[in-house]
Amino acid sequence: MTKSALLNIDVQRSFEHRPFWQEDDLPAFQHALSRLIDGCQTRNIPIVDVFHVNPEGVFSLESGWVTPMTFLSHTPQKTVHKHVHNALLESGLDTWLREEGITHLIIAGLRTEQCCETTTRVASDIGYKVTFVTEATMTFPMAHADGGIFSTTAIKRHTELVLADRFATITDVDGVLAELDQAV
Repeated sequence: MTKSALLNIDVQRSFEHRPFWQEDDLPAFQHALSRLIDGCQTRNIPIVDVFHVNPEGVFSLESGWVTPMTFLSHTPQKTVHKHVHNALLESGLDTWLREEGITHLIIAGLRTEQCCETTTRVASDIGYKVTFVTEATMTFPMAHADGGIFSTTAIKRHTELVLADRFATITDVDGVLAELDQAV
């Protein structure tokens, strides 16, 4: 039997203090992530809050910004700090998940193409079944070296393209909740 956990990656106040921060996609992200968390809680799926920590700046513990974004009100079953882009290997999370018998990871959080995508790739490579819930991830526009701007939609589409059927199942909140209901 598959046992699942939701990884809520880097949904922390630190991002609100970065120069690229913008709230264009925030309302949709908040709604999707809140629905996903509520749905997982209702189904007794453990929620793991993952926070990125750096030695200095707004991602340092001393900054006071390595805390959940204010719209979050859940109580996670586990909280870990990471110092690299993936949430599994140096945070102790992989060990905890295996001790709990968890074999399926649901990925959500910030940023779609960075820590969420990297965690997905690593999780798949080390044997987890992974579901990537794109609508419950958020990112920001990025400028290419040639001056071209990649929109959040383009970045998310690219992430889905490179993860689908290689590293993860790509779905939305309704899809993952239906998947969890069928697994019971």
